[in-house]
Formats: sequence, structure tokens, C-alpha cells
Amino acid sequence: MAIKPKYRADIDGLRAIAVVSVIFFHADFKIFSGGYLGVDIFFVISGFLITSNIMEEIELKKFQISRFYAKRALRLLPALYFVLFVCIPFSWFWMLPNQLKSFGESLVAVSLFISNVYFWKMSGYFSSISKEMPLLHTWSLGVEEQYYILFPIFMLIFFRFNLKPLFIIYILAVISLILSEW
Repeated sequence: MAIKPKYRADIDGLRAIAVVSVIFFHADFKIFSGGYLGVDIFFVISGFLITSNIMEEIELKKFQISRFYAKRALRLLPALYFVLFVCIPFSWFWMLPNQLKSFGESLVAVSLFISNVYFWKMSGYFSSISKEMPLLHTWSLGVEEQYYILFPIFMLIFFRFNLKPLFIIYILAVISLILSEW
């Protein structure tokens, strides 16, 4: 049986800051022109909570990767597929053939959880063409889904071979930071 994660009221304030910063960015408030602050806060919150839960369950020998994946799927996929299915008819009626082709490609990328890679290769998040990509907002979900798929596997490997997970997480964080700056 899975451990029920403890509700963390102290994190609600960070969630509020994240939501407000995303809303202000999209409302074109200049102080939030970087755009990624809210998303970064969400990534940190999610990473912290998921990592804490996985580590606790692994240490208590109660972690099941299939249950973890099922919980993530039940939480994310219904809303994602709802958005995709609502966007399809609007795209069909409003888009030109070349735009519809790009939209179809983005549907495939979103379904494969690689929309972040797809949109990165297509254009920048802040480019003028990005306003014509109805699924562009799914890039952050792609990053989150990739984390959910890969991170539990890494954690199981770390614990199985008695590696220090926090040390390896720090190494991966430094590598990620270097790559993002590059």
C-alpha cells in the first residue's frame, strides 16, 4: 500500500507566487517578462514533493513504479486529452493547411510527451510565431512528464546499488544548469 503524501500547507504560498507570476507574464507585465519564474517554481515544488515521496516509499520498501505511473497518468492525462480534443475542431476550422500540419505534428509530440523538444526545435517560446501555436503551453508538461518517467527509474537504480541519491541529484542539477546556460 502506498504512503499517502502529507499535505504541505507551507507550499501553497509558493504555488500562489507561481500562478500569479505566470498570469502576470501572459498579461505582459514588464517585471515578469522573463516568463519562466512561475514555471520554475512549479518545477521545484513538483520535484521536491515527488522526490520526497519516492525516497520515503523506497526506503520503506513500499514503492511500486507501476502505481507511481498510474497515479501520474490519472492526474495529468484526462485534462491534457480534454485540451487536445477541444483544440482539434477549432484548429480544423481556423488554420491554413501548413498551420494544420504543424498543429498535427504538435499533437503527436504532446502525445509522446516530447512537446518541449518539438517546440524548442520549431521556434522560441517568445518568438512572434509562437502566438500561432495553440499547444505551445504544453512544453512545460513535456518536461514534467519526462521527469516523471525517468526520475523514479534513476531513484530505484540509486537505491538498488547503494548510491547516494542526493549526491547524484546534485551532480545532475549542476549538469542541467550548465546545459541550460549553454
